Amino acid sequence: MLDRSLVFLDLETTGATASFDRITEIGVIEVERGRWVGEWSTLINPQARIPPFIEALTGISNDMVALAPTFAEIAPELKARLDGKLLVAHNARFDYGFLKQEFRRLDIKYASDVVCTVKLSRKLFPGHARHNLDSLMERHGVACDARHRALGDARVLWELAQIWRDELGHDALAAATAAQLKSPTLPPGLSELVLDEVPEAPGVYLFYGDNDIPLYVGKSINLRSRVLAHFSGDHRLAKDMRIVQQVKRVDWKETAGELGALLEEARLVKELLPILNRQLRRNNDWYAFAWDPAQRQALQLISGADVDFSDTAHVYGLFRTKRTALDTLRNLAQAFELCLIATGLEKGQGPCFAHQIKRCRGVCAGKESRARHDLRLTDALSGLKLQAWPFKGRVGVREANGERTDLHVLDHWCYLGTVRAEHELDALDARPAFDLDIYKILKRFLAGAGNAIEIVPMAG
Repeated sequence: MLDRSLVFLDLETTGATASFDRITEIGVIEVERGRWVGEWSTLINPQARIPPFIEALTGISNDMVALAPTFAEIAPELKARLDGKLLVAHNARFDYGFLKQEFRRLDIKYASDVVCTVKLSRKLFPGHARHNLDSLMERHGVACDARHRALGDARVLWELAQIWRDELGHDALAAATAAQLKSPTLPPGLSELVLDEVPEAPGVYLFYGDNDIPLYVGKSINLRSRVLAHFSGDHRLAKDMRIVQQVKRVDWKETAGELGALLEEARLVKELLPILNRQLRRNNDWYAFAWDPAQRQALQLISGADVDFSDTAHVYGLFRTKRTALDTLRNLAQAFELCLIATGLEKGQGPCFAHQIKRCRGVCAGKESRARHDLRLTDALSGLKLQAWPFKGRVGVREANGERTDLHVLDHWCYLGTVRAEHELDALDARPAFDLDIYKILKRFLAGAGNAIEIVPMAG
């Protein structure tokens, strides 16, 4: 690593989100063939307020940056120092993301090979659990009188690199660096510059083939990482191999968070029918079982269109086909020794076939009461019970990420659409069809703890 032209870089910022927060200080150490050749640092006017907790951490105050140059003013000099050099940073994705975003605001294209010292430390010292900068300083005896200031932290990184080279040897450091710099195998026709524009943000991505035919739609909380993953490794998955062979264009759509990405992926797969997506395709036919134990009747297999999601007390299961529904019920009947006639799996009078082979306790032969049988049936169906809509009516689920806020409008497990402004609400579908995939997405997501969402009650 140290035989190349390098810049060891650290940034201080107003927060953690590159699309929203801004840089307040830059520190750069310049190295040529393993020798220090210079350093450079400047405060930056972020044109935004520095939060008190950030000021307490870094010591950089709003007064200190008030008369500092803006990023636009120092961008030419900074880019000249960075161009053509390997960028080394701690948690490099953070620093590189902020740099790219600041340059992008000025319509300046910037890309660089990047090495992360967190990843280097993990590779070189796998026996250690902690690789944050304070831990590395303590472990290797590195001192810093300007911790959490950009130039001070950049100097620490340069010192760590020299220690690792001296302790482990040049070859070990070079091998660990090369492993990070291994580039994905890009398909013919896809430009690195195009992929370099894919943001490190939540959203959906789309691969297109010849004649702009949709090949594949995917989602991720980090679009850039996921897209590049398709072109890395040995393509053991047949799907990834076909993508590499056929993709001609990449597109993406950012969302405010994971829920938005899940919903948009489901919508686009059904709309575009990409040839490599098998899940989430449109299927309007689905089935459920209706059963009220008070009626002492067999289960009824009903169409999903007949389900009232405002009252699901006696509805069980959501199945894409009749066969799947009936196979599930047969398996439950066998596991819980249920009667095939009482469950509706057989017609007729007298002992059912399962009783004849001693897999039914005999409600059909007068050997067990219907009440005892139905207690077991209730237990058997408990895992299939539909979850009632947990709200009084229509709600909005608000997701926020930096400057972006999305409101996903939902009603009785149906997805009406996503808006970013109030006037867009009028254009939403008032009566969307129930979608089994959307139900599963919402059920799982709303039940999860710690999701960064806000529920907004809505009229209508």
